[in-house]
Amino acid sequence: MASSDEKSNSPIIRFEDVHKRFGPLVVLDGLTLDVFADQTTVVIGPSGVGKSVLLKHIVGLLRPDSGRIYFHESRIDTLGERAFEPIRKRIGFLFQLGALFDSMNVYDNVAFPLRRQGGRSEPQIRDIVHEKLAVVGMDGGENKMPADLSGGQRKRVALARAIAMNPEVILYDEPTTGLDPIRADVINELILKLKEELNVTGVVVTHDMASAFKVADQIVMLFNGQIVARGSADQLRSCPDERVQRFIQGRADSEELKALNRI
Repeated sequence: MASSDEKSNSPIIRFEDVHKRFGPLVVLDGLTLDVFADQTTVVIGPSGVGKSVLLKHIVGLLRPDSGRIYFHESRIDTLGERAFEPIRKRIGFLFQLGALFDSMNVYDNVAFPLRRQGGRSEPQIRDIVHEKLAVVGMDGGENKMPADLSGGQRKRVALARAIAMNPEVILYDEPTTGLDPIRADVINELILKLKEELNVTGVVVTHDMASAFKVADQIVMLFNGQIVARGSADQLRSCPDERVQRFIQGRADSEELKALNRI
């Protein structure tokens, strides 16, 4: 039997040699990745390299062509829909555009997963909704409609909904996309707050390097379906791989510049 120290060092999510393709397009090519509890793992890389596909595998929206995926040492990629449902209840998902229901006010959006699960009275749901909105700084906005909210406010309400079920893991798909730098930093601070106060494990997919460097305990970079670099923010900054440096510095490569007749 594993000791408590060994268990604490075990990944909460593990990908082992995961392959995924869509027709001729190879998206994940032998991906192996550990996500550790109470840490935030940030996944970076150019568009189309499989970052969001990785998130969808964690919640069973996609299944690998081959390889294995584990949650708390239990294999999940082979589970049927009914068996996967309890896993999904332990994982919150912040979608890129928030994905709020336009016909529902803020209160009902956050209450939605609680009502869907059942087993709670409306007074209990009310207490949870108020608590989660307070966590993200949106208390007092319960009666507003999504159309009346700014982009940053919509993200915060969506985050309140994502934590309504007290998940162990939150998946953040481009959480700062479309936000100005100040509103983006509010989201970064919320990611840090949830990790510190709620002991939430985070997996963040982003192109925003300021965000990545601020919130990450571990950064992994995907390129052509494989991990080409992993480490802390400082380790990524000093990585000698030119692909990594071009990405984190936002530099076009020589072939792209030639196509623009810039060199």
